[in-house]
This record gives sequence, structure tokens and C-alpha cells, in this order.
Amino acid sequence: MGQEAALLLVNRAALLLILVLLSACRAAAPERVRAEDYTAFYLWAGVRAPAALQSAETVYLLAGEVRRDGRYIALRAVPRAPQHEVWLVVRSQTLDWPPPVEARIIADLARWREAGNRVAGLQIDFDASTRGLDRYAAFLAALRQRLPPAWRLSVTGLMDWSANADPAALASLKGVVDEVVVQSYQGRSTIPGYARYLDRLARVPVPHKVALVEGGEWREPAALRRDPLFRGYVVFLLAR
Repeated sequence: MGQEAALLLVNRAALLLILVLLSACRAAAPERVRAEDYTAFYLWAGVRAPAALQSAETVYLLAGEVRRDGRYIALRAVPRAPQHEVWLVVRSQTLDWPPPVEARIIADLARWREAGNRVAGLQIDFDASTRGLDRYAAFLAALRQRLPPAWRLSVTGLMDWSANADPAALASLKGVVDEVVVQSYQGRSTIPGYARYLDRLARVPVPHKVALVEGGEWREPAALRRDPLFRGYVVFLLAR
């Protein structure tokens, strides 16, 4: 073999190696969550709706907050979004809801529907610790008894529930809540190590979704697609 032919083979081998390395880097790099790739969203008060929201199937709208002192603070006027299925979301800092607050929230569900919205139900956004899940389940069971049967009940959940919650506490959610939306982010970033938690999400015995943060890193764990109760994703939209 001549020197030029040998050099050509070396250059081809080097080029092939570079292409393989670049391909491996692309495969290892996490993807970013793009709103336009999804159909369900969280829209918090003060966040401008992106164009992707026009084709959304489901939108979770923050309606208000129950503060630690039991006061209810409304954060949104009655929406008019008949093209979407909407959830009325209440962020809560306490499980001690005064009766007038609970009555106000239930009445808001009816007002939203009367305005022409396709209201799915109520979602509670409360950071129940894994150790406190049994107390949270008891609160939800009591709320479910007073919530008219026309409304479904959804809750947000921590990824740690699936990995470390007591099985009895998880089981107590069955028949009480219609879905759990597990949050995989904190602030504006995806929580590191999310895959090892979501690999055990099938322990949650009610239908569940995974909430992603817009722009956050994400690579779907294979276990999710094998999970018979997995119902897809909800993207938390960020302020622009």
C-alpha cells in the first residue's frame, strides 16, 4: 500500500471516530422541554400564554391560594377558554381550610362551568411531605366527600412519594383522587436524578402524570412507558 493510500485510510478512520463520538455526545445530551411538543400545561397567574397553548388539550389554571392563616386569595378572574379542558388549581399552604373557604372554592368550580368552560375538576397544589402523606390523604378523603360528584379531584405530588412513601399511605389515595401529577422540577430546573424516582412511579396506585418545567432538561425513563397508570405530561409554563 502506498503512503498516500495509507494516509487516506488513517484520515477516514479518524473521521469515522469523530462522527461516532459526536453521535454519542448527542445521544447522551438531555433534551430540553419545548412547549410546542406537548398538549397539557400549567398556566400560573401572571404568565403570558404562549402560542402553543392555542392547540392545548388540557390546561391547569391557578385560581388562588389558601394561605397559612386560612385566608383565600383569588389570583384569577373567571376564565373563558371553552376550547380546552381546564382544571381549577388551588395552591395551599395549609390543610386547615375554614368552611367558607372550601365553599368558595367549590362555588368557583360551578362559576367557571357556567362561563362556558369545560371544567374537569379541582386540583390541590400542596407540598405534602412523604412522611405526612397519610395526613394529607385524610384531608383529601374528607374533601372528596363534600366535593360534588360532578368534579374530579387531582393533586400534585413529590417524586419522593413513589420511592419512599409508606405503601398504606399511597393505597389510601385510591378511590379518593382521580390523578396525581408528580412534579419533576424545582423552580426553573429539573431535579437531578429524576429517573431513579420515576422508575418507581408505578407504586402510585392511581392514574398519574409527570409535570415538566418548560426549558428544563428531560429524557424519558423507559419505565414510564411500561407503567399502565401513566397518563402523560403537563408542562409548567414560565414567565417571559
